[in-house]
Amino acid sequence: MDDSSAISSALAAARAYRTTQGPRILRDFAEWLALPNIAGDSLAIQANAAYLAAQMERRGIDTELWQIAGMPPVVFGERRVPGADTTLLFYAHYDGQPAEAVEWTAPPWTPTLFSNAIPQGGQPIPFPADGAPIDPNSRIYARSASDDKAPFTAILTALDALEAAGLAPRVNLKFFFDGEEETGSPTLGDYLAAHRDRLAADILLICDGPVHQNRQPQLFFGARGFTGFTVTVYGPTRHLHSGHYGNWAPNPGLLLAHMLAGMKAPDGRVLIEDFYEGVTPLNAIEQAAIDALPDFDGSLRAELGLAETEAGNARLDQRIQQPSLNIRGIQCGIADGRILNMIPSVARASVDIRLVKGLDPDVMIERVRAHLRRDGWHLVDAEPDAATRSRHPKIARLGLDPSFPAVRTDMTLPIVQALVRTVRAACDGPVALLPTLGGSLPLYHFVDHLGLPVVGVPIANHDNNQHGPDENLRIANLWYGIDLFAAIIHGAGPAHQN
Repeated sequence: MDDSSAISSALAAARAYRTTQGPRILRDFAEWLALPNIAGDSLAIQANAAYLAAQMERRGIDTELWQIAGMPPVVFGERRVPGADTTLLFYAHYDGQPAEAVEWTAPPWTPTLFSNAIPQGGQPIPFPADGAPIDPNSRIYARSASDDKAPFTAILTALDALEAAGLAPRVNLKFFFDGEEETGSPTLGDYLAAHRDRLAADILLICDGPVHQNRQPQLFFGARGFTGFTVTVYGPTRHLHSGHYGNWAPNPGLLLAHMLAGMKAPDGRVLIEDFYEGVTPLNAIEQAAIDALPDFDGSLRAELGLAETEAGNARLDQRIQQPSLNIRGIQCGIADGRILNMIPSVARASVDIRLVKGLDPDVMIERVRAHLRRDGWHLVDAEPDAATRSRHPKIARLGLDPSFPAVRTDMTLPIVQALVRTVRAACDGPVALLPTLGGSLPLYHFVDHLGLPVVGVPIANHDNNQHGPDENLRIANLWYGIDLFAAIIHGAGPAHQN
């Protein structure tokens, strides 16, 4: 069977299966989503790992739990195919973000089906009974519905669909399912180093993130890296009454505002010296992939209520190929939700920097430090003492976040081009090819330890409220994921590197 026929057979199997088994697929997905999976909750994470391992074993996947003492387990699985000479390694994570129930329309761990997106007037509806039709525009609302439990259901259902149709995988399958991604995967490198031989493969497929904002299916060939910091700016040693001391005592909130404004211009350009120095530019093929994407920014601005966006309305796809600096939170003068009439003693801001290929996280932090020193800031590593306060009018302390570099895979590799062809055939339409995803993933571990090309195969809708209240998955995107993984698993074929 050639690849084209295999893809057609896989798609027919997937679509027939989800047409007849759709209600059961949704019920099984809801059961999975009902397991709380807050990153760092060891009991919840262990329960999720055990559930996932059991589901994998039901599909004939040889499954093991790898665990470093005191850390969440990796769920590893393998299914070898006689005669296959290509091995795919799938990565996804089963831990999730915290969720405050009061901020959600429906409880975050009580999966609820809505007739449409809530902002579009969607209302809660019952899960369909067996044999009932399913509106592909309906959505499941629950924590981790999109980030990142959807790929597990899509992959395992794709295997079910192929088996029901009498079709077998045509490639070897390996699975590495992470339980600590939402906390930065601090032991990911240790797991990869310890199990390098078991994880040998030809390509790594990252099943995380959303499809393109223009709603096209998407492949991404890398992800931005990450670094960040919390900066604390110091004022008086205690809070002061704003009437008695206003216009006299420096306000750390205002000092902080000036600091942050000095880091980024109104048009979006970062003003830190050498911030863009060392960026590896897109090559001709990567730039052509960006240029081939339809211009959707106008509709996205309208969806998000934005009159204009940075850099003179420059395209989003182009902007995320550059490093960014973002203020993700500011705290000043508010206690227990009350605004107090005072000059606070400290003000804090949390800043993230998204990195692209060619930028070293440590170098970027040093550029931030140098920028602040040039701007007259005295940087400290601990609370300033009286002598330090008496000598320096502008004092700041940086607390650093864990960081990692960006990764970008060569789009011209034969195995990558073969994957692109398979996905295009599965989608029966255009596929957005993004050299670098805007979000950050610690993909460098896989490159450094396993030497694998990395490609992202996301399935979630772009408006999924990832990490926020009312996270959701559009059912059409779950159906797409089932089709996609069936095509990849059965349609890729043993000769797809040629």
